[in-house]
Amino acid sequence: MTDGVEDQVDIYTDGACKGNPGPGGWGALLRFRDQEKELCGGELSTTNNRMELMAVLEALRALKRSCRVNLYTDSEYVRRGMTEWVKGWQRNGWRTASRQPVKNVDLWQSLVDEARRHQVEWHWVKGHAGHPDNERADGLANAGIARGRAA
Repeated sequence: MTDGVEDQVDIYTDGACKGNPGPGGWGALLRFRDQEKELCGGELSTTNNRMELMAVLEALRALKRSCRVNLYTDSEYVRRGMTEWVKGWQRNGWRTASRQPVKNVDLWQSLVDEARRHQVEWHWVKGHAGHPDNERADGLANAGIARGRAA
């Protein structure tokens, strides 16, 4: 991996749920130079947190080689999970500070493995506040709900 600008990818993600639990969707916008890629998917019965995690996981999986990634999420659950909590969870055998099993451990473990391939900087953006790329990711997440219902 080089430090060239050509390796920089910006990713905007969001998850959505109609009810919690309920039908859910995830969306991601990937930007590399002047190229963009939109991803989305959904599940019939899920939670908003699972969809937030799926958005990030699927976006990172879509990268064909190791990259420097600026990842923007409106989920403090995802951002703080990856920047603050995950090392303690791993040290505690995937248990929280209160010794409870970590929720969504399957997705967290996959996300840790996938993020390891890249140099990720985690950014929080306020959701539903007019940020154009976050709004696009939200639209993709809602399209994912429709896709999940149709499947």
